[in-house]
Amino acid sequence: MALSNDELQFSSLYVMRFAGSFGFMSVLTLLPDFIEALGATGLTIGVFVTALELARTVGIVPIAWAGDRYSKKTVLLIGLALSVLAYLTFAVISSIEGFLGARFLQGLGMTGVGLLGLALIGDLAPADSRANYIGKYNAFRMAAGIVAPIGGGILYEVTGFDVLFLLVATLLAVAAVGIWRFVDADETTVEGFAFTDLAINRRILTMVTFRAQYAVAVTLVRKWVPIFVGLNAAQGGLAYGAGVTGVVVAAEKFTNMLSQPYTGRLSDRWGREPFIIAGGSAYGLFGIAFPFITGAEGLFRVSVPIAGTVTGAVLAAIVLNGLIGIADGFREPASMALFADEGKGEGIASSFGIRSLVWKPGSVLAPLVGGWLMGAAGIEWVFFLGGAAALSGVATFTSILASRHGREALRPA
Repeated sequence: MALSNDELQFSSLYVMRFAGSFGFMSVLTLLPDFIEALGATGLTIGVFVTALELARTVGIVPIAWAGDRYSKKTVLLIGLALSVLAYLTFAVISSIEGFLGARFLQGLGMTGVGLLGLALIGDLAPADSRANYIGKYNAFRMAAGIVAPIGGGILYEVTGFDVLFLLVATLLAVAAVGIWRFVDADETTVEGFAFTDLAINRRILTMVTFRAQYAVAVTLVRKWVPIFVGLNAAQGGLAYGAGVTGVVVAAEKFTNMLSQPYTGRLSDRWGREPFIIAGGSAYGLFGIAFPFITGAEGLFRVSVPIAGTVTGAVLAAIVLNGLIGIADGFREPASMALFADEGKGEGIASSFGIRSLVWKPGSVLAPLVGGWLMGAAGIEWVFFLGGAAALSGVATFTSILASRHGREALRPA
């Protein structure tokens, strides 16, 4: 049975989302191996991370503006071409300078693919099912987040960097052909600088008050879950190996992947606001609860091949991180759909650009605060701060919504 034109368009975007996330997660998984192979130390290791974030940040405004002003499809294809070039470079690099160049290209490509892919999904999806389509789109990102650390790691062990990243480049090239062949050129262009008008949009500003604080919550909780599970007991962790830590991390991505299409569909039916509030609140509470999993340590103790001794705390960590994934699955498609609702016809790529910019301060500064807090007060306080930031964001969002916009303000048009 032949697929319809709409099905081919969305399927092409889903494949692209999987390929892009697979590449990102592959590099992230193998970052320690790159560090060892290239002999990077100290500050250089920090620059490996900064190069990517710098490119992703500086690219947001010009890429989003170009997508709205000219052609989203064309700018997306340029982003895919940069991504292919980046991963081909990862396959052959032999110097620190080469790695930094590949990371910068990767960051620019990711921004183009991320912003314009979301913009096209938001543009193509009907208003009454926009969050559902965004949820499906995000589910492919989560799927790659599960497959890449395992499959990419195994492929690297067998073949090395070159074959793995040639495969990633090929996946992205295939995705680019699908976008070029099946995705229609968008007919909506925006004169001028859409960021200016959208930056004072009252409903976007309401979301910004939540998202700026929620960035702190997600950054701290998501990054410190694997640290907490793998860190030695003397520093407050559970002291489990990479295998157990990987399962705990994968639990969040797995439940997030399964929940987003369903919660997105419910958000289209019942409105964005309840899902942002419910998901953000649950995320905060689960984040605060995470350090208390140590209380389940003595519930049982079994020996598992490769992983070694596994206790009740591990099961508690898997379950609780899975619940964190469901909580974020409630929030994310509703939040993204709201930015799409506001940007549709006015500059949808710029709307998502504002969404990305608002996230950056929290994602950059929160790890520094978390590291200090961990040393000064203990690792559990990182989770307490992360959970409190989510609850504070929800409280601010709800109070502004109630006082300025009314109950129906954030329902889909």
